[in-house]
Amino acid sequence: MGKRALARTELAVRRPPVQDKLMALAELQKIDLESAALRKAAEVYPRQMAELERELGAARGAVEAERARLLDVDRQRRTLEQNISDEKEKVKKWEGRLAEQRSTREYAALAREIDIAKKANTTMAEELVELGKGMATLRETVKQKEQEHLARVEGVAGRLAELRRQTESFAAQVKGLDGQRAAAAAQIHAPLLQRYETVRKRRMPALVTVISGTCQGCNMNVPPQLYNTLKTTLGTDICPSCHRIICAPEAIEPPAARAPAAKG
Repeated sequence: MGKRALARTELAVRRPPVQDKLMALAELQKIDLESAALRKAAEVYPRQMAELERELGAARGAVEAERARLLDVDRQRRTLEQNISDEKEKVKKWEGRLAEQRSTREYAALAREIDIAKKANTTMAEELVELGKGMATLRETVKQKEQEHLARVEGVAGRLAELRRQTESFAAQVKGLDGQRAAAAAQIHAPLLQRYETVRKRRMPALVTVISGTCQGCNMNVPPQLYNTLKTTLGTDICPSCHRIICAPEAIEPPAARAPAAKG
């Protein structure tokens, strides 16, 4: 045998068989499916955390709303107290001027103004009492809302922490699978890998077997000649119906599974 022929023989021995490449592709797909499942499962955690945050925000908003109402009533109380004080001072000045009135008409007019001011003061004093009662009720409401908010924070904090831990755990698992994927992809023939990447962008699984002439991806029959070729060559092709990569089950089974049964 010549040197060139010997070199070709050695290269053929070193080259991985087609089945090994397909098995590597099947392993890559397994990693992709597991990674996709993890990502899908992890999608719920951000939504759950957002919902818990909204619950906390609603409880916090209820506290702030009651506090705002209390502040508003307190401003009304201070304004009313100032008005009452001003009116009392005005009445006091008017009462001091009563004796200075020279005519009965002027006296009666000022006395009427004093009486109106006193009645207004009485009304404002009654309103002040009602505001005081309202403030007492609001203080209790604020206290209750604050307690509810604290209880909600305590209850949610543990759940949020657990969700964050689970999110971090899933992210670590996905990162690990990404590393495994890179290693697996390196073992696959470039054209086959490119075809797989193209198909998986549209649908998964991208690599499926054909059993009894039926594509296991779309459950449609493939042409008999194509099925026989897949069985004979243990290679790959494209399903005419779903355009997935198809192969015979034997092409991606481990060697032990493909080994014939021992004869008795």
